[in-house]
Formats: sequence, structure tokens, C-alpha cells
Amino acid sequence: MCALALCGFLGRTGRSTDLAEWAVGRRNFGTAAMWFLQAGEVFTTFSFLGVAGVAYSGGNAATYAVVYLALAFLLLYFVQPRLWRLGKENGYLTQADYFTDRYRSPLFGKVVAVIGLIFLLPYIQLQLTGLGMVVGLVTGSTASGRLSMVLASVLTAAFVLWSGIRGLKNSAYFKDVLTVGVMAVLAVVVPLHYVGGGVGEVFRRVHEVQPQMLTVHGGAQDQVWWTTSVLVSAIAGGMMATPHHWPPLMAAGSPRAIRTNNIFMPLYQVALMIPIMVGLTGVAVRIGGNGDGVLLTLAQGALPDWATGLVVVAAAASAMVPAGAMCIGISTLVAQNLLPPGRESARMRVNHSVVVLAIGLALTLGILRPGLLADLQLLTVSGFIQLVPGLLAVLGARRLLTTRAALAGLAAGEAVVTWLTLAEVDVRHVNAGLVGLAVNVAVALLVHLLLPHPTPAGASTPAPPRASAPDTGPRTATATAAPRSDESPPPLKARG
Repeated sequence: MCALALCGFLGRTGRSTDLAEWAVGRRNFGTAAMWFLQAGEVFTTFSFLGVAGVAYSGGNAATYAVVYLALAFLLLYFVQPRLWRLGKENGYLTQADYFTDRYRSPLFGKVVAVIGLIFLLPYIQLQLTGLGMVVGLVTGSTASGRLSMVLASVLTAAFVLWSGIRGLKNSAYFKDVLTVGVMAVLAVVVPLHYVGGGVGEVFRRVHEVQPQMLTVHGGAQDQVWWTTSVLVSAIAGGMMATPHHWPPLMAAGSPRAIRTNNIFMPLYQVALMIPIMVGLTGVAVRIGGNGDGVLLTLAQGALPDWATGLVVVAAAASAMVPAGAMCIGISTLVAQNLLPPGRESARMRVNHSVVVLAIGLALTLGILRPGLLADLQLLTVSGFIQLVPGLLAVLGARRLLTTRAALAGLAAGEAVVTWLTLAEVDVRHVNAGLVGLAVNVAVALLVHLLLPHPTPAGASTPAPPRASAPDTGPRTATATAAPRSDESPPPLKARG
């Protein structure tokens, strides 16, 4: 953990005097930097605990993670360059900036920012509690797990505050190299140790003891669950519904760097097959115990202590880097979209304070009362996907929904998802996010068609999102804003 934090500290190239430089650098990250930033946010503690655990309990159902990521990168190939150009021209730092500018509605931007705060906090808590679980399982001590959570939180907050997006980039280099190395070792050692062969032998053993595990079978993780989970996760990821992915995108130097990564990134996701294989190895040898800990249990039995330590370090890195990205996402939303206009130094102070508060709150609840956020964790992806209709409606040159229609649909979708999840309504294993999305679209279309559209003539134009342009940055929206109707954004000049 200290080595990863040191990499983050070394990422700083100078004092960040404004929010834009801290959050997106000079918007000049190349292909390699973007690769590690994207990969760094994909491999989380879920890769070590969740994927192997789903494979152990549900068998082939765990492949949904590989499928949805491949589909998400296919969508991102087309969507991200367009969003990058809009951000370059108008100085976006956050997802909420996009909604504020494209709908000419500061209210819409604030709503999106609040949604980001609500649903990103459980993500941070999930990374920290996952890290604590990893250390606790290896050491056999709950106290050690909690101490590791505290240490990881302090180190993550420190390097994020010190270096911003550049520190995140540096730490992602360390994290991904270590993670891929650990995965490669596990792919060879675990099946060889437990079944005396390779992947083929693992599948043969599973076929003998529980053949249904090699298919998406009945139960809680049946075909309906698999299909709808793939759809919801692919749409949310592929349409940039998660706000912590926006600062890294805005930091890119060109559309070419973005497209290149989206072409080859699915190959990187092949590594997710390794925890799936490890989970199936647990099925083959009937190891028993907690599904979330199956990877670490098997690693401990197959590796010497020092090598198991490397697995723990890789798992810790896979918690800290995504948590750092989420801290940047949350703090930038507050400073950029919820804070009243003011001096840049005040915005930076608020931004840094929010980093500390967010990770501190996630840590406190993760240690004392993790159950408070359990329901919100189920809501995260389902909640973020409700932003997709509003985002798509203004992605092109002409607006397809009015502001009130997009907001009404968003509110309806979030309400349905919250009700279905918290009330544990039986929807026959259909992902709640998909049900909410259907209601979202229906309500938005009804409001758009039934309510009169605002008259363009004499309409006032709210202030566009604030963004401090970096030295090589874009022209800001302030410099080019002109009155426009509620029906369509102005033509945009594509750059890059």
C-alpha cells in the first residue's frame, strides 16, 4: 500500500492552482496513460472477491462480467470521442457539466451531481470493506482488516490530495502491472495445485461434481438475471453513466488515444476469466466456506506466504486506485457543480475537504455499520443507468427531449429503482435498473409530447458550467455562450 501511495505522490509535477489542472491535468494524456487509467478503474476488489465468489456460487453466471465489459467498450468507442470533443470545446470537468451545458439548466447539473454523490459513496465503501475482508481472511484477524482499511484510506486521500489525476495515473501503472502478474501466477498455480492439471482439468472436475455450474442455470443467478445484468451494466458503462469515469476521459489528449484503448481494452478483460476459473476450482475441490473468500483461500493453500502477501498487495491496490478515482469524481462534482461561484482557491479548499469527508465517511460506515450502505450498493449501477436517456437525448446536434421531460424521466426511473430494491419487490430476477429505465423512457416521452415546449423567443440562458481552462485547454463555455432554445444545442465544432 505504501509503494502504491508513493507512486501516486511522485505523479505530481507542480502545484495545482486550479480545479481543472488537479482534476484533468492539461488534457494531454496519451494512449498509455489512458490505458492504465481505464484499466485501473475496471479491476477492483470485485475482481478478487466478487467475480470468483459469483463463479463459486453460480458457476458460469460469473461470465456476465466479461461479456458486459466487452459490450461496454464497443459502445465507448463511439460515445467517448463525441463526449471528449464537447468537453474540450466547453471546458467540462464533470458529468454534471455536460448536463448543465447541453440542457442549459444549472438545476439539471445539480441533480446529476447529487445522484453522483449518493451512488459513488457506496462504491468507495465497497472498495475499503473489500480490502478489509482480504486482509482479515489472510491474517485471520478482524482487527488487522480494519487497520488495513484505515491505512488504505489515509494513503489514498493523501496521494489524491497531493497529485490529483496525475497521481491516480501513476498509481494505476503500479497497480495494473502487479495485478496482471498476480493473476497470471494464480492461473497456473491454483489449478495445478488442487486438480493436478490446467484449466481443462478444472472443467472436467466441475463437470463430474456439479455439471450445472458450467451453464447459466436456474436459481437467483439464472438466464434472466444474467441477460438483464449484462444489459444494464453494458449500457451504464458504455454510455458513461458513472461520474468517476468523466475526469479521466476529459484528461485525454486526443480521440485517437480514446479509440485505440477501446479497441484493445476488451483483450485486457480476458484476465477476468482467471478469478472465474479460480472460483470453479473451489467448486471442483468442494472447498466450502465463504464464496467471496474463495480466491484467497485457494491462493493461501497453493502459494508460499510471501507470494500470498503479493496477492494481498494486489488486492489492496485494486481497492485504492478505484477509490481514488471515485474521490476525485465526488469532490469535483461538489466543487464544480454544487458550490456557488467564488474564488478558485476557495473551490480548491472545498474540493480537498470533500475528498477527506467522502473517504472518511465511507471508512467510518464500513467499519461501524456497513449494513447502512448495503442497499445502496445494490442501487449503484441501477441508479446510474437512469442518466442514460437524458445523456443520449443531447448527444447529437439536436436535442431530443426537453429539460423538464428528461428530468421527469430521471426522477421516475430513480424512484422505481429505489422502490424495487429497498422493498425487495419480486421482478422475476430482472435487473431493477432495466425496469426503472423502461419507466424512465416512457415518462420522459409522455412529458415531452404532452406538455408544451418552452418558447425560444426571449428565453433566458442560464450560466454555463464553470471550468478553469488549463494552459493547453479548451475555450470555456463562458466565452462562447449564446442564447439558444430549449429544443437544440448550438452546432459544435469538432476538434481533434
